[in-house]
Amino acid sequence: MTAENRYRIMGLDFGSKTVGVAISDELLITAQGIEIIRRTSENKLRQTCARIETLIGEYNVGKIVLGFPKNMNNTIGERAEKSLAFKEMLERRTGLSVIMWDERLTTVEANRTLMEGRVRREERKNYVDKLAAVYILQGYLDYLAISQRTEK
Repeated sequence: MTAENRYRIMGLDFGSKTVGVAISDELLITAQGIEIIRRTSENKLRQTCARIETLIGEYNVGKIVLGFPKNMNNTIGERAEKSLAFKEMLERRTGLSVIMWDERLTTVEANRTLMEGRVRREERKNYVDKLAAVYILQGYLDYLAISQRTEK
């Protein structure tokens, strides 16, 4: 990838009332938490999608990685079905490829990290979804790096 056509990858942790957002660096090595998009109703996604589209333009995003909340036994439940519907909506609205990425335990790990960082329980909700998005995106970036090494 040359400097002229470099793009970033966006990671999303899609929840019932929030969407955690992370963005990669241009070298696709690290993920940084950007923000948490909050909405008043689970089914009201117009403003959420508009904000995601704005961030795509600001950060020159070329691909989206969306957390796929499978059940621990690898089945697809209601939350995962909603994520698949959100994926289709994002692809239609943005024209970008949306990769589903297994997100099992990312929220647990995000909470653990915040607890270890001594973030107070009532403050954790201000960070956990953004941090979960970082873990989702970083997992995908690490996968890309390993895949590129094994192809050589």
